[in-house]
Amino acid sequence: MFKILKEHQLNLAIATIWLFHVSAMIGIGIGHVDWFVEKTPLNLSITLILFLAFFPIDTIKKSIAFGIFCAGGIFAEWLGVEHQLLFGDYAYGGNFGPKIDGVPYLIGAYWAILTFVTASILDYAKWNNAIKIVVATMLMVLLDFLMEHTAPIFDYWTFEGGIPTMENYVTWFALGLGFQIIVRLFKITGNKLLSAHIYLAQFVFFLFFYFLFP
Repeated sequence: MFKILKEHQLNLAIATIWLFHVSAMIGIGIGHVDWFVEKTPLNLSITLILFLAFFPIDTIKKSIAFGIFCAGGIFAEWLGVEHQLLFGDYAYGGNFGPKIDGVPYLIGAYWAILTFVTASILDYAKWNNAIKIVVATMLMVLLDFLMEHTAPIFDYWTFEGGIPTMENYVTWFALGLGFQIIVRLFKITGNKLLSAHIYLAQFVFFLFFYFLFP
């Protein structure tokens, strides 16, 4: 009975994630851009809550790793925003939530979630850890590539000159690689099904707008 209840709750969490992403796709697609894009912090916050509940972050190692990824992500973004280091010359807009020194608080959580879910997706594969680390990192960079296309349109962030340089993607790969190595060293595992749906919802969302806004 308890197992069935947990499965029902997980399915509800997955359905909620897709509901928010698909609703935004439809709403933005028919012209209600501002109303839906302004809800990005709410969408990300709900995703974070569901991730924490069902992944879950329930051990000391997971908690330490989550803290490292949050703090490391925010610090790297701060270097980028305040000193134009690592990612290039860019600035965050108004639709990614409250900021400190120009960096949204939620970006740290986003780095952590993305690291954990991509690592967990690769647990479906029977490859060795070295391959899993590289492929998971590539999944992180792929999602960033899609996000960069719509980030200025949605007022998430904007690069000087309008497009990110190769420096941005090199940094994403290097930082993601470091985070993925930590996941494997700590032998962290989590809910693979939830992880796959969180990543796929994000991937489908940004892929849709990559083609909608050429």
